[in-house]
Amino acid sequence: MIKAAYFHIPFCAQICHYCDFNKVFFKGQPVDEYLQAMEKEMKNIIENFPAAELKTIFVGGGTPTVLEIKQLDRFLNSIYKYFRFNVNEVEFTFEANPNELSKKKLKLLKEAGVNRLSFGVQTFDDKLLQKIGRTHRKHDVLQTIEMAKEIGFSNISIDLMYGLPEQTIDHFRETLNIAFSLDVEHFSAYSLIIEPKTVFYNLWKKDMLPLPTQEEEAEMYEWAMEQMERHGYKQYEISNYAKPGFESRHNLTYWNNEEYFGIGAGAHSYVHGKRNVNAGPLKKYMNLIQETGFPYIESHEVTLAEKMEEEMFLGLRKTEGVSKEKFVQKYHRSLYDVFGNQIAEQKQRGLLEETDTHIRLTHRGKLLGNEVFQAFIGVI
Repeated sequence: MIKAAYFHIPFCAQICHYCDFNKVFFKGQPVDEYLQAMEKEMKNIIENFPAAELKTIFVGGGTPTVLEIKQLDRFLNSIYKYFRFNVNEVEFTFEANPNELSKKKLKLLKEAGVNRLSFGVQTFDDKLLQKIGRTHRKHDVLQTIEMAKEIGFSNISIDLMYGLPEQTIDHFRETLNIAFSLDVEHFSAYSLIIEPKTVFYNLWKKDMLPLPTQEEEAEMYEWAMEQMERHGYKQYEISNYAKPGFESRHNLTYWNNEEYFGIGAGAHSYVHGKRNVNAGPLKKYMNLIQETGFPYIESHEVTLAEKMEEEMFLGLRKTEGVSKEKFVQKYHRSLYDVFGNQIAEQKQRGLLEETDTHIRLTHRGKLLGNEVFQAFIGVI
Protein backbone atom coordinates (compact mmCIF):
# COMPACT_ATOMS: atom_id res chain seq x y z
CA MET A 1 0.00 0.00 0.00
CA ILE A 2 1.21 3.50 -0.86
CA LYS A 3 2.38 5.57 2.11
CA ALA A 4 3.73 8.74 0.46
CA ALA A 5 2.10 11.62 -1.44
CA TYR A 6 3.55 14.58 -3.32
CA PHE A 7 1.43 17.68 -4.11
CA HIS A 8 2.54 20.23 -6.72
CA ILE A 9 1.69 23.94 -6.45
CA PRO A 10 3.12 25.44 -9.67
CA PHE A 11 2.88 29.14 -8.82
CA CYS A 12 5.84 31.47 -8.28
CA ALA A 13 6.15 35.19 -7.57
CA GLN A 14 9.39 35.14 -9.61
CA ILE A 15 10.89 32.55 -11.99
CA CYS A 16 14.50 31.69 -11.06
CA HIS A 17 17.02 31.71 -13.90
CA TYR A 18 18.06 28.06 -13.39
CA CYS A 19 14.65 26.47 -12.72
CA ASP A 20 13.08 24.01 -15.15
CA PHE A 21 10.34 22.73 -12.82
CA ASN A 22 6.73 23.08 -13.90
CA LYS A 23 5.84 26.61 -12.80
CA VAL A 24 3.98 29.79 -13.82
CA PHE A 25 3.82 33.36 -12.51
CA PHE A 26 1.31 33.55 -9.67
CA LYS A 27 -0.26 36.85 -10.72
CA GLY A 28 -3.36 36.54 -12.90
CA GLN A 29 -3.56 32.73 -12.73
CA PRO A 30 -6.77 30.71 -12.06
CA VAL A 31 -5.48 29.62 -8.66
CA ASP A 32 -8.85 28.76 -7.11
CA GLU A 33 -9.89 26.72 -10.15
CA TYR A 34 -6.56 24.91 -10.01
CA LEU A 35 -7.03 24.03 -6.33
CA GLN A 36 -10.51 22.74 -7.17
CA ALA A 37 -9.04 20.51 -9.90
CA MET A 38 -6.41 19.24 -7.47
CA GLU A 39 -9.12 18.32 -4.99
CA LYS A 40 -10.96 16.40 -7.71
CA GLU A 41 -7.75 14.56 -8.59
CA MET A 42 -7.28 13.64 -4.89
CA LYS A 43 -10.85 12.28 -4.75
CA ASN A 44 -10.41 10.21 -7.93
CA ILE A 45 -7.02 8.86 -6.81
CA ILE A 46 -8.34 7.64 -3.48
CA GLU A 47 -11.47 6.13 -5.01
CA ASN A 48 -9.43 4.17 -7.57
CA PHE A 49 -6.25 3.45 -5.59
CA PRO A 50 -7.05 3.10 -1.89
CA ALA A 51 -4.11 4.30 0.20
CA ALA A 52 -2.60 3.13 3.43
CA GLU A 53 -2.15 5.66 6.20
CA LEU A 54 0.34 8.15 4.78
CA LYS A 55 3.75 8.32 6.43
CA THR A 56 5.06 11.25 4.37
CA ILE A 57 3.48 14.25 2.66
CA PHE A 58 5.52 16.68 0.57
CA VAL A 59 4.16 19.91 -0.91
CA GLY A 60 6.46 21.37 -3.54
CA GLY A 61 6.40 23.62 -6.56
CA GLY A 62 6.70 26.25 -7.76
CA THR A 63 6.37 27.92 -4.41
CA PRO A 64 3.49 26.54 -2.31
CA THR A 65 3.75 29.38 0.21
CA VAL A 66 2.94 31.97 -2.49
CA LEU A 67 -0.71 30.97 -1.98
CA GLU A 68 -2.86 33.42 -0.05
CA ILE A 69 -4.05 32.45 3.42
CA LYS A 70 -7.54 31.38 2.29
CA GLN A 71 -6.08 29.36 -0.58
CA LEU A 72 -3.55 27.68 1.70
CA ASP A 73 -6.31 26.82 4.14
CA ARG A 74 -8.50 25.39 1.40
CA PHE A 75 -5.65 23.29 -0.01
CA LEU A 76 -4.72 21.88 3.41
CA ASN A 77 -8.37 21.02 4.12
CA SER A 78 -8.48 19.07 0.83
CA ILE A 79 -5.54 16.93 1.93
CA TYR A 80 -7.24 16.18 5.23
CA LYS A 81 -10.50 15.38 3.45
CA TYR A 82 -9.07 12.61 1.26
CA PHE A 83 -5.95 11.21 2.93
CA ARG A 84 -5.49 9.39 6.21
CA PHE A 85 -2.43 10.12 8.36
CA ASN A 86 -1.46 10.44 12.00
CA VAL A 87 -0.39 14.04 12.63
CA ASN A 88 1.93 12.87 15.40
CA GLU A 89 3.77 10.42 13.13
CA VAL A 90 3.62 11.78 9.58
CA GLU A 91 6.48 13.78 8.04
CA PHE A 92 4.62 16.73 6.50
CA THR A 93 6.92 18.98 4.45
CA PHE A 94 6.22 22.35 2.80
CA GLU A 95 8.67 24.03 0.44
CA ALA A 96 8.97 27.77 1.04
CA ASN A 97 10.73 30.90 -0.12
CA PRO A 98 12.29 32.81 2.81
CA ASN A 99 10.67 36.13 1.86
CA GLU A 100 7.13 34.80 1.33
CA LEU A 101 6.30 33.39 4.76
CA SER A 102 4.43 35.70 7.10
CA LYS A 103 3.90 34.82 10.75
CA LYS A 104 0.24 34.23 9.90
CA LYS A 105 1.11 31.69 7.18
CA LEU A 106 3.62 29.94 9.43
CA LYS A 107 1.02 29.62 12.19
CA LEU A 108 -1.55 28.25 9.72
CA LEU A 109 0.92 25.61 8.50
CA LYS A 110 1.87 24.64 12.05
CA GLU A 111 -1.75 24.34 13.16
CA ALA A 112 -2.50 22.23 10.06
CA GLY A 113 0.09 19.65 11.06
CA VAL A 114 2.96 20.72 8.79
CA ASN A 115 6.09 19.78 10.77
CA ARG A 116 8.92 20.22 8.28
CA LEU A 117 9.90 23.30 6.26
CA SER A 118 12.24 23.23 3.28
CA PHE A 119 13.64 26.65 2.38
CA GLY A 120 15.07 27.41 -1.07
CA VAL A 121 18.01 29.52 0.11
CA GLN A 122 20.68 28.56 -2.50
CA THR A 123 23.31 31.07 -1.26
CA PHE A 124 23.76 33.80 1.35
CA ASP A 125 25.57 36.08 -1.10
CA ASP A 126 23.09 38.87 -1.95
CA LYS A 127 24.75 39.73 -5.29
CA LEU A 128 24.67 36.08 -6.31
CA LEU A 129 21.02 35.77 -5.23
CA GLN A 130 20.17 38.65 -7.55
CA LYS A 131 22.19 37.09 -10.36
CA ILE A 132 20.30 33.78 -10.20
CA GLY A 133 16.87 35.45 -10.08
CA ARG A 134 16.00 34.92 -6.42
CA THR A 135 13.84 37.58 -4.74
CA HIS A 136 14.97 37.00 -1.15
CA ARG A 137 18.15 38.24 0.49
CA LYS A 138 20.32 36.96 3.35
CA HIS A 139 18.43 38.95 6.01
CA ASP A 140 15.12 37.35 4.87
CA VAL A 141 16.51 33.88 5.55
CA LEU A 142 17.82 34.76 9.01
CA GLN A 143 14.57 36.48 9.96
CA THR A 144 12.22 33.77 8.63
CA ILE A 145 14.10 30.85 10.17
CA GLU A 146 14.15 32.60 13.53
CA MET A 147 10.39 33.23 13.22
CA ALA A 148 9.73 29.59 12.23
CA LYS A 149 11.64 28.35 15.28
CA GLU A 150 9.73 30.73 17.56
CA ILE A 151 6.43 29.34 16.24
CA GLY A 152 7.63 25.82 17.03
CA PHE A 153 9.11 24.31 13.86
CA SER A 154 11.90 21.97 14.85
CA ASN A 155 12.60 20.25 11.53
CA ILE A 156 13.95 22.78 9.04
CA SER A 157 15.84 22.06 5.83
CA ILE A 158 17.84 24.47 3.69
CA ASP A 159 18.63 24.03 -0.01
CA LEU A 160 22.04 25.30 -1.11
CA MET A 161 23.64 25.43 -4.55
CA TYR A 162 27.22 25.46 -5.79
CA GLY A 163 28.77 25.85 -9.22
CA LEU A 164 26.76 29.07 -9.72
CA PRO A 165 27.86 31.79 -12.19
CA GLU A 166 30.93 33.64 -10.87
CA GLN A 167 30.69 31.76 -7.56
CA THR A 168 34.10 31.20 -6.03
CA ILE A 169 35.13 28.55 -3.52
CA ASP A 170 35.43 31.33 -0.91
CA HIS A 171 31.83 32.41 -1.67
CA PHE A 172 30.62 28.86 -1.08
CA ARG A 173 32.66 28.46 2.11
CA GLU A 174 31.12 31.65 3.49
CA THR A 175 27.61 30.41 2.60
CA LEU A 176 28.27 27.15 4.46
CA ASN A 177 29.59 29.01 7.52
CA ILE A 178 26.44 31.13 7.71
CA ALA A 179 24.25 28.07 7.10
CA PHE A 180 25.83 26.16 10.00
CA SER A 181 25.28 29.13 12.32
CA LEU A 182 21.50 28.71 11.86
CA ASP A 183 21.53 25.27 13.51
CA VAL A 184 18.88 23.72 11.28
CA GLU A 185 18.30 19.97 11.04
CA HIS A 186 18.87 19.22 7.35
CA PHE A 187 20.71 20.47 4.26
CA SER A 188 20.49 19.72 0.56
CA ALA A 189 23.45 20.92 -1.50
CA TYR A 190 23.12 20.67 -5.27
CA SER A 191 25.40 21.61 -8.12
CA LEU A 192 23.94 23.87 -10.79
CA ILE A 193 22.68 21.95 -13.81
CA ILE A 194 22.00 24.00 -16.94
CA GLU A 195 18.56 22.91 -18.10
CA PRO A 196 16.90 23.72 -21.46
CA LYS A 197 14.18 26.38 -21.48
CA THR A 198 15.79 28.39 -18.67
CA VAL A 199 17.36 31.86 -18.67
CA PHE A 200 20.72 30.31 -17.81
CA TYR A 201 20.50 27.90 -20.75
CA ASN A 202 19.97 30.76 -23.18
CA LEU A 203 22.92 32.67 -21.70
CA TRP A 204 25.10 29.54 -21.76
CA LYS A 205 24.30 28.94 -25.45
CA LYS A 206 25.50 32.49 -26.15
CA ASP A 207 28.66 31.89 -24.10
CA MET A 208 27.52 34.57 -21.63
CA LEU A 209 27.40 32.46 -18.46
CA PRO A 210 30.72 32.53 -16.56
CA LEU A 211 30.69 29.26 -14.60
CA PRO A 212 33.28 27.78 -12.23
CA THR A 213 35.50 25.07 -13.70
CA GLN A 214 34.70 21.38 -13.15
CA GLU A 215 37.67 21.23 -10.78
CA GLU A 216 36.34 24.16 -8.73
CA GLU A 217 32.86 22.62 -8.62
CA ALA A 218 34.32 19.29 -7.44
CA GLU A 219 36.27 21.18 -4.77
CA MET A 220 33.05 22.83 -3.56
CA TYR A 221 31.34 19.43 -3.33
CA GLU A 222 34.25 17.92 -1.39
CA TRP A 223 34.29 20.94 0.93
CA ALA A 224 30.55 20.50 1.55
CA MET A 225 30.98 16.80 2.40
CA GLU A 226 33.89 17.50 4.74
CA GLN A 227 32.26 20.43 6.55
CA MET A 228 28.86 18.76 6.90
CA GLU A 229 30.52 15.81 8.62
CA ARG A 230 32.52 18.14 10.84
CA HIS A 231 29.37 19.98 11.93
CA GLY A 232 27.38 16.84 12.76
CA TYR A 233 25.40 16.38 9.55
CA LYS A 234 25.61 12.86 8.14
CA GLN A 235 25.61 12.52 4.37
CA TYR A 236 22.88 9.96 3.67
CA GLU A 237 22.47 10.66 -0.06
CA ILE A 238 24.71 12.20 -2.71
CA SER A 239 23.32 15.72 -2.14
CA ASN A 240 21.64 15.44 1.27
CA TYR A 241 22.89 15.78 4.86
CA ALA A 242 21.03 15.52 8.16
CA LYS A 243 21.41 15.46 11.88
CA PRO A 244 20.69 11.90 13.09
CA GLY A 245 16.97 11.15 12.79
CA PHE A 246 16.19 14.09 10.48
CA GLU A 247 16.76 12.42 7.11
CA SER A 248 13.99 13.24 4.60
CA ARG A 249 11.69 10.24 4.87
CA HIS A 250 9.74 11.39 1.82
CA ASN A 251 12.76 11.58 -0.46
CA LEU A 252 13.94 8.21 0.82
CA THR A 253 10.69 6.84 -0.66
CA TYR A 254 12.04 7.76 -4.10
CA TRP A 255 15.57 6.48 -3.49
CA ASN A 256 14.23 3.23 -2.02
CA ASN A 257 12.26 2.78 -5.26
CA GLU A 258 8.91 2.66 -3.48
CA GLU A 259 5.54 3.76 -4.87
CA TYR A 260 3.98 7.20 -4.21
CA PHE A 261 1.11 9.42 -5.27
CA GLY A 262 1.84 12.57 -7.29
CA ILE A 263 -0.94 15.15 -7.48
CA GLY A 264 -1.03 18.43 -9.38
CA ALA A 265 0.10 19.85 -12.73
CA GLY A 266 3.34 18.26 -13.90
CA ALA A 267 3.52 15.86 -10.94
CA HIS A 268 4.90 12.35 -11.39
CA SER A 269 3.55 9.29 -9.60
CA TYR A 270 4.39 5.60 -9.22
CA VAL A 271 1.19 3.70 -8.52
CA HIS A 272 0.45 -0.04 -8.83
CA GLY A 273 3.52 -0.67 -10.99
CA LYS A 274 2.89 2.28 -13.33
CA ARG A 275 4.85 5.51 -13.59
CA ASN A 276 2.53 8.35 -14.58
CA VAL A 277 3.19 11.93 -15.70
CA ASN A 278 0.54 14.61 -15.22
CA ALA A 279 -0.07 17.35 -17.78
CA GLY A 280 2.01 20.42 -16.97
CA PRO A 281 0.13 23.40 -18.47
CA LEU A 282 -2.64 24.50 -16.09
CA LYS A 283 -5.39 24.58 -18.70
CA LYS A 284 -4.55 21.13 -20.03
CA TYR A 285 -4.29 19.72 -16.49
CA MET A 286 -7.67 21.15 -15.47
CA ASN A 287 -9.37 20.07 -18.73
CA LEU A 288 -8.14 16.48 -18.37
CA ILE A 289 -9.37 16.34 -14.77
CA GLN A 290 -12.76 17.60 -15.96
CA GLU A 291 -12.95 15.22 -18.94
CA THR A 292 -11.43 11.98 -17.65
CA GLY A 293 -10.84 12.44 -13.92
CA PHE A 294 -7.09 11.87 -14.35
CA PRO A 295 -4.53 14.29 -15.83
CA TYR A 296 -2.10 11.67 -17.19
CA ILE A 297 -0.27 12.42 -20.44
CA GLU A 298 2.06 9.44 -19.98
CA SER A 299 1.53 6.13 -18.23
CA HIS A 300 4.18 3.44 -18.34
CA GLU A 301 3.97 -0.08 -16.93
CA VAL A 302 7.39 -0.63 -15.37
CA THR A 303 8.94 -3.93 -16.45
CA LEU A 304 10.84 -6.20 -14.07
CA ALA A 305 14.11 -5.28 -15.81
CA GLU A 306 13.39 -1.57 -15.37
CA LYS A 307 12.50 -2.06 -11.70
CA MET A 308 15.83 -3.75 -11.06
CA GLU A 309 17.73 -1.03 -12.93
CA GLU A 310 15.90 1.66 -10.95
CA GLU A 311 16.71 -0.18 -7.73
CA MET A 312 20.38 0.23 -8.60
CA PHE A 313 20.65 3.80 -9.87
CA LEU A 314 18.24 5.19 -7.28
CA GLY A 315 19.62 3.09 -4.41
CA LEU A 316 23.22 3.98 -5.17
CA ARG A 317 22.35 7.65 -4.53
CA LYS A 318 22.14 6.71 -0.83
CA THR A 319 25.46 6.57 0.99
CA GLU A 320 24.49 3.19 2.46
CA GLY A 321 23.96 1.95 -1.09
CA VAL A 322 21.82 -0.94 -2.35
CA SER A 323 20.92 -3.70 0.10
CA LYS A 324 21.77 -7.18 -1.20
CA GLU A 325 19.11 -8.75 1.00
CA LYS A 326 16.32 -6.36 0.00
CA PHE A 327 17.16 -6.85 -3.68
CA VAL A 328 16.64 -10.61 -3.30
CA GLN A 329 13.41 -10.07 -1.34
CA LYS A 330 12.01 -7.78 -4.04
CA TYR A 331 13.17 -9.56 -7.19
CA HIS A 332 14.03 -13.14 -6.12
CA ARG A 333 17.47 -12.86 -7.73
CA SER A 334 20.80 -11.82 -6.32
CA LEU A 335 22.47 -8.56 -7.27
CA TYR A 336 25.36 -10.48 -8.79
CA ASP A 337 23.09 -12.68 -10.92
CA VAL A 338 21.69 -9.56 -12.57
CA PHE A 339 24.49 -6.97 -12.42
CA GLY A 340 27.64 -8.97 -11.66
CA ASN A 341 29.62 -7.63 -14.64
CA GLN A 342 28.64 -4.02 -14.04
CA ILE A 343 29.46 -4.20 -10.31
CA ALA A 344 32.85 -5.79 -11.03
CA GLU A 345 33.68 -3.15 -13.64
CA GLN A 346 32.76 -0.21 -11.36
CA LYS A 347 34.67 -1.75 -8.45
CA GLN A 348 37.71 -2.09 -10.69
CA ARG A 349 37.41 1.61 -11.55
CA GLY A 350 37.34 2.41 -7.83
CA LEU A 351 33.80 3.83 -8.00
CA LEU A 352 31.93 1.08 -6.12
CA GLU A 353 32.75 -0.87 -2.98
CA GLU A 354 31.09 -3.71 -1.12
CA THR A 355 30.21 -4.29 2.53
CA ASP A 356 28.70 -7.44 4.02
CA THR A 357 25.22 -6.09 3.36
CA HIS A 358 25.41 -3.40 0.64
CA ILE A 359 26.94 -2.25 -2.64
CA ARG A 360 27.73 1.48 -2.43
CA LEU A 361 29.62 4.35 -4.03
CA THR A 362 33.17 5.06 -2.93
CA HIS A 363 34.23 8.63 -2.20
CA ARG A 364 35.46 8.92 -5.80
CA GLY A 365 32.23 7.31 -6.97
CA LYS A 366 30.22 10.15 -5.40
CA LEU A 367 32.13 12.60 -7.58
CA LEU A 368 31.33 10.55 -10.70
CA GLY A 369 27.91 9.27 -9.66
CA ASN A 370 26.17 9.83 -13.00
CA GLU A 371 28.75 7.65 -14.77
CA VAL A 372 28.11 4.84 -12.29
CA PHE A 373 24.32 5.11 -12.58
CA GLN A 374 24.53 5.01 -16.37
CA ALA A 375 26.38 1.69 -16.19
CA PHE A 376 23.22 -0.01 -14.86
CA ILE A 377 20.77 1.31 -17.45
CA GLY A 378 19.72 -0.81 -20.43
CA VAL A 379 21.95 -3.77 -19.60
CA ILE A 380 19.33 -6.46 -18.87
